Formats: sequence, structure tokens, C-alpha cells
Amino acid sequence: MTLTYEDKHVLITGAGAGIGRALALAYAEQGALVILSDRDEEGLERSALLLEEAGYHSVSIKADISNPKEIVQLIKDVETLLMKLDILVNNAGFGLWKSPYELEIEEWDSVVNTNLRGTFICSREAAKLMRVSGGGAIVNLSSTRAMMSEPGSEAYAASKGGILSLTHAMAMSLGPDGITVNAVCPGWIETGDYSKLREVDHKQHPAQRVGKPEDIVRACMFLTDPRNNFVTGTHMTVDGGMSRKMIYAE
Repeated sequence: MTLTYEDKHVLITGAGAGIGRALALAYAEQGALVILSDRDEEGLERSALLLEEAGYHSVSIKADISNPKEIVQLIKDVETLLMKLDILVNNAGFGLWKSPYELEIEEWDSVVNTNLRGTFICSREAAKLMRVSGGGAIVNLSSTRAMMSEPGSEAYAASKGGILSLTHAMAMSLGPDGITVNAVCPGWIETGDYSKLREVDHKQHPAQRVGKPEDIVRACMFLTDPRNNFVTGTHMTVDGGMSRKMIYAE
């Protein structure tokens, strides 16, 4: 069986849990050597153990992407250990829901610096390594909150909206170096106990179900497949149709 990502080196940020962990397992199953990165050391160790138990070798590097120096060191470590990088999935990030009347500047900075600035610096530093070996692929995890919002989501929405703009800008800048840059916008992706979801949770989606990490995995796999290098500078919404649903109070 031909493995799509055999001999590819894939760096996944936020790999210590949820979507990041699912991505790591999926890329490893397709033959990639996965570099796991997270600021949560315990989660990072757990993900590495799960890959090991499944029979896959991986590399773990602890890094906090809200810290530019740690990002630079992360990519230096990848270069030192592995010499090349083919794929980067900028998955790490977090949200903070709080009224704009009460949101502190430090809280705003924490969200934006992690989600948006962190994505930029990770992409820039990874691209420096990718272009040496002829190119690569970058996927940024944005959100449907880049295009629609709930109250109190200003910092998160701004950071995820910025990621979409950053995606098409970097696609233009990095294209000549053979690097594609795309984004995935997840909707409700349940990373906890799926069996505890209510029927109404599923039925409100046009797709009739809540999303799973595997849904995001398949989108990332498509966007990083070398055969799909004509796709760049765009985003894929994976939300079961919710962002296209017209909703009025009954």
C-alpha cells in the first residue's frame, strides 16, 4: 500500500490533545514522521505515548507559540534533529469568551499573540526551512468564528479572522518557494465524550451531526497532499453546514 506521506516530516502545534492529537496519529498512519509540539508537557507526553503504542516513532518538542523565541528555537530544533520540514499544521490556539466591556488588554494580547502572531511566526520560520528542500505545505486552523460570532468573542474572532487574511497573504509570498498556504475553519468539533451529545446538538446541523476531529484531519490531509498543490491561498469550512444556515428565533 502506498502511503501518501511516507518520508514526509510533519510538524503539528497544539499536538497534546484534541484535534492536534488526531492529526498526529493520522499523519503517522500515512507514513509521516510527526513532530509533536505543545506547551502542555503532560499532554505532549500522552500523545507521544499513543503514537508509540500504535507502532509509530515521533519527535516531541515543548514550545509555547505565544513566545516568539520559543518558536524560533522549535524550528531550529527541527532542523538540527531532522534536517528538513515538509508540512506545518498551525493547530495551537485558544479562546477567551468575555464581554468587551470587561476584557483586559493583557487578555486580548494573550489570545491574539498566541493564535495570530504565533501562526505567523511558526509559518515564517517553517518556510525558511521548507524552501531549502524545494517547498512544502502550511495549513492554519482558523474557525467559523472568523466569519460569524457570538457575544464576548472579540479577541478570538479577531485572531481567527486575522488568520484567514494571513493565509492568503503568505500564500502569495511563499508561492515562488513552492510552499502552499491554506486554512481550515472548523465549526463545532467535539473533542470530549461524543456519546454525551444530545439529539438536538446533532439535528441542528444540516449534516445531522456534530463534527469530530477526524473531519478536520481529512481536510488537512487534502490540503497538504502534494498532488493538491494547485490549491493555495484559500480556506475550507468544515462545520456541517451551520455557517450557511439561516436562523431566526421561533
